[in-house]
Order: sequence, then C-alpha cells, then structure tokens
Amino acid sequence: MESKHRDGLERLLTAVQELSLATRLIEVQEIVRSAARDLAGCDGATFVLRDGDQCYYADEDAIEPLWKGLRFPLEACISGWAMLHKEHVVIPDIYVDDRIPHEAYQPTFVKSLVMTPIRTLAPIGAIGAYWAELHEATDDEVSLLRALADATSLALEKVSIHEELEQEVALALEAHRLSQTDELTGLLNRRGFTEQVAAAFASTAAPTGGVAFVDIDGLKRVNDLDGHAAGDRLIVDIARVLRSSVRPDDVVGRLGGDEFAVFAADLDADTLLDRLSIALGGRASVGVATAFDAEGLPDALLLADARMYEAKRTHHLAAEG
Repeated sequence: MESKHRDGLERLLTAVQELSLATRLIEVQEIVRSAARDLAGCDGATFVLRDGDQCYYADEDAIEPLWKGLRFPLEACISGWAMLHKEHVVIPDIYVDDRIPHEAYQPTFVKSLVMTPIRTLAPIGAIGAYWAELHEATDDEVSLLRALADATSLALEKVSIHEELEQEVALALEAHRLSQTDELTGLLNRRGFTEQVAAAFASTAAPTGGVAFVDIDGLKRVNDLDGHAAGDRLIVDIARVLRSSVRPDDVVGRLGGDEFAVFAADLDADTLLDRLSIALGGRASVGVATAFDAEGLPDALLLADARMYEAKRTHHLAAEG
C-alpha cells in the first residue's frame, strides 16, 4: 500500500511539472486525462470544462468512447453537480444514485465514478474517473485526483483559459457540427440525427418519442425531366417544410437521397404523422413508429420505413384506380 501511494505521489509530481510547462489548453487536457487514469487506476477519465450553464466534455482517455465533444446542461450530469456544489463526489454504483442520468450511462462501460471540480471557490471544470467494475474510490485515490484538479486550475489560469476556451470550444463545436450536417439541406445527416436523438433521450424525462420516415414522391421523375438542379431544389424545399412543421426541439435529418427522418420526444406517432402529412401536402410519403429509447431508434426507423412504403403503395394504387 505504501509503495502504491508513493508511486501515486511520484506520478502526481510528474503531472504537476508537466502542467507548469503547458502553454495551450489542448496540452493541459492531454496531461490531465492521462494523469487522472494513472492516479486513480481507473478505466476511463474525462476532462470537463464549464461553458456558461453547460458542461463541455473536452477530452477523455478511456477503454471505450464516452462523451468527448458533447455538451450537457449543468443540472443534467454529475460533472455539473460537482461544479454547482463545489465538491467532489464518490459514487460506487451509478445505478443506485439518483444524481446520475442513467440513460446517458447505459451505453457506456461505467459502473462507478469519482468527479472532482477544478477549483472549489468558483469551479471552471471537473475531472472524472470511471471504473468498469463496481469500485469505491479510496481516500488516497480521491486525494490524488483533488491535488491534480488544484494543479489543473493553476495551469488553466496560466494559459488564459477564458480566451482559449472560447476558441477551442468554438472550433470543436464547428467541426462537430460539420460532421453532423447534410451539406445540401443544412439538416442533420444520418450520424448527426442518431447522436441528437440519443442526446434528446438523455436530457428529457419523456419515456418515448414519435419517429417518422419520409420519402419524397417523384424525385426521380423531376431529375429525369428537369435535371438534378431541380431535384436538389425539391429536396431543399422538402427539408424546409419538415423543419418548419415540427417543434424547435424536434430532431430532423436527411438520411440520404430522398429520405428524411424526424424524431419528436414525448409526441404520439400518429400525431406526428398527421402533422407531417398535412405540411407535405402529398409531395412525400410518411411512415411512423415509436422509439422507447436511443438503442431502439434503428428498429423504430426500420418499422417507420416499412410503413412509409405501405403508404406509398397505397397512394400509387389509388392514383392508378
């Protein structure tokens, strides 16, 4: 035990020295994420920065992906709790602690954690340590993480955290936005749609959501007769109609080609179908289903897709008749 504690102190001293030499935020992030894993002997560590009333998960070092690049309200995550209460928190079992947003953790390996605020008087961030098995952090582990947080606070002040945070967050958010955005319509692409639905489930108490699959009718005919520029204009117009016909917090994406998807938290699927059908005015076919959680989204989309094709066949038969 004494040997382990001595090794921890030596690792902490190395991290403090490295932080004293850091001149950029990204350097501080890299030092802290690595040191936190070593000091706690954990399976993952996150470096979280406070950005107004949100937590920005700026960096991580973990056996599996966690939340790097995402932002959550302070009140919706344990890092925010640590910052708001200005104290560290030890949670041996996340699934018996009501401060944990369990939906956000279910896709991850995390079973236990420690979250330590960076600066206690006016926290500007937090350091998280996570374990894949149930683990109650020892006093030594907590003390080392708190000492790392204190050193991190000094390092962040040195690199003018407020100015660089604004730049780094803006760049990261813009890069993330571009990776999620469909270039033609400005809607979310398939990846962005999936991530935003997952975030919606994680941040809302609503147990279900309506999912719609939308397919433009006659796009191939427009492309063949009027050219692809006209087809692109039709796609953009349908995207505009979809965005304007749903609520601001509803998630709208273009999955590719002439296919779109909509997710509306806490909204009945049939209500969503009526709303979209009226707005589209027969220019697209719509199928709907219900998603009960983020993991069920792919199955809900498949069901909505099948129902959309049923609706499209019905329209064709009616037109032929």
